[in-house]
Amino acid sequence: MSEPEPRDGRLPEEAVTPSSAGPEPEVEPLLPEPVRQRVVALAASALPGLPFDEQPVPLRRVAKFAPNRRARLGGPAIAAQLAGDSLFRQRISARVIAEVGDLGAAVVDGICPAAADPVEVAALAYLARPVGWRELVEAAGEAVRAEADSAAIAGLVRDAEQRVARAEHDRAVARSEADKLRDELARVSAELGQLREELRVQGRQLREVQARERKATEMLATEKGRATRAAADHDAELRRVRARLAEAETAAGSARQSAKEARSVDDARLWLLLETIGQAAVGLRRELALEPTDRRPADYVAEAHGDQPGAASTARALDNDDPARLDQLLALPRAHLVVDGYNVTKRGYGDMSLEQQRKRLITGLGGIAAQTGDEVTVVFDGAERVHGLPPAPRGVRVLFSRKGETADELIRRLVRAEPSGRPVVVVSSDREVADGVRRHGAYPLGADALVRRLSRS
Repeated sequence: MSEPEPRDGRLPEEAVTPSSAGPEPEVEPLLPEPVRQRVVALAASALPGLPFDEQPVPLRRVAKFAPNRRARLGGPAIAAQLAGDSLFRQRISARVIAEVGDLGAAVVDGICPAAADPVEVAALAYLARPVGWRELVEAAGEAVRAEADSAAIAGLVRDAEQRVARAEHDRAVARSEADKLRDELARVSAELGQLREELRVQGRQLREVQARERKATEMLATEKGRATRAAADHDAELRRVRARLAEAETAAGSARQSAKEARSVDDARLWLLLETIGQAAVGLRRELALEPTDRRPADYVAEAHGDQPGAASTARALDNDDPARLDQLLALPRAHLVVDGYNVTKRGYGDMSLEQQRKRLITGLGGIAAQTGDEVTVVFDGAERVHGLPPAPRGVRVLFSRKGETADELIRRLVRAEPSGRPVVVVSSDREVADGVRRHGAYPLGADALVRRLSRS
């Protein structure tokens, strides 16, 4: 009958093993927790290597566990069996000693290498039971406790250093505050001295006025004139303050209006982004719709491991000048097509006049906007800007760059203004424009892709 398993997973403190020297049982030592865990791990690793008939009955089910579960779930049963079955322990120790090599041979000979892990030495000594094995186990316990004490002392040292650092910081802050207070006290003392001096002067003047009271008529007239001028200056200052207040109110109103416009722009960008995400989700659900199938995953695994030849992939990457690539991008939800006007027209209709080039491009873009429902913006350089252009087709926005600004810069500003996540397609064969908009998340395409797309329609 096997020994009962300990409830807490530790080796029993007073378990006994049969002794060949006499009937007195040998008291099992109380192993330190790291040593106990290492003993269980070594025994669990060697357990499946024993023949089935040599495996104790309580551990035959444990031997079938996965390696990572054997020591964790079967640890209490393995520990109890090692403590109560000396024959099982000898079989396990023989396999463990053979696996660890030189260290196991040294432990069997009663030698403890100086560079060896004391926990590993104690675990091997517990299993092999050489002469003096109890001292090795006790030494391992002392080493574990010493390591725990060292860690605790290191933690206390770190806490003390942190408290010292905080004290130094607080002292520096207090010193800085004291310096500020001393400066403030000096300034207040200087102002107090000035006020006292002014008070002495006023007192002297008052005494002089009282002494010359009978001669104060002319001085009174002078003082009245001075008071009148002071009142006038006060009124003028009041008017200036009121004027500045009116200007401040006007500026505040302008700031509120600007903030309101900025919020409106942000709200429009947020709505557009949410609308784009919503339509993208609808399109994705439509794209991922799967037909019912009567095949199972195991069928595909069987095919993958069979001798049947695999089918070669026929997919190909689309070039930046391929109109099919443009159609794919315009099929994205809420896409925005931005066109570098003269860059496209001079490649596709260079033999026409500028007016005819603009008219043909804008008309073609109107057809794309009507077919796809996407937002379309075409940008021309403002140097050749003309007035009296016919109205643009529905869904097409026509922009001219301002004086001192190129169409390339206006295109980059349009891309930066879009919310992150919205598909923006920029058509231009200018490498600098393509690189600039790509860094902001847009899809650059060559002008030939749009020319070929327009010629197709």
